[in-house]
Amino acid sequence: FALAAAVTAVFITLLISPAQADPRADEAKTIVKTFAQTLQGELKAALKAGGPTQAVDVCHERAPAIAAELSTKTGWEVGRTSLRRRNAGNTPDDWERDVMMQFEQRKAAGEDPATLAYGAVVDDAQGKRFRFMKAIPTQPVCLTCHGGDSVPAEVEAKLRQYYPDDQARGFKAGDLRGAFTLAKPAG
Repeated sequence: FALAAAVTAVFITLLISPAQADPRADEAKTIVKTFAQTLQGELKAALKAGGPTQAVDVCHERAPAIAAELSTKTGWEVGRTSLRRRNAGNTPDDWERDVMMQFEQRKAAGEDPATLAYGAVVDDAQGKRFRFMKAIPTQPVCLTCHGGDSVPAEVEAKLRQYYPDDQARGFKAGDLRGAFTLAKPAG
């Protein structure tokens, strides 16, 4: 239950500064909360049933499926990204990379990583869109798969199987693991 409480606290703390207030941000925060709670519930069940290697299976199979299901249901493009990605499909675009770098600077300036969020109307290759990102801080439980030397051998083998170009290692508790990223037409 400590795992559930820690993960839930991280993912449910969804704040955006008043200067960035936009009704679309509220909608995006609700989608992020749904994504986080769904994934967290499935990870909790996998950890209980089969330990960390089964949790890796859930992240590999279910996280992209949850994002796709939410995208279909809500009309938003829903995903996750990171500067140190595990999955090539989660490579940040230029806008996401810039926002992640801003998150890193804000964290270095003392902001709580759990509160880092940003939304803006962006004119990009897909047209004018509202884009939103919410940081995902690394919790102690995340270190089982995203830590440095402490990754168990069986987890290491599973990660190599699924993610041969894995860059999502060496995190410490409190580091920015990545971010939820959402977009929809601004019209």
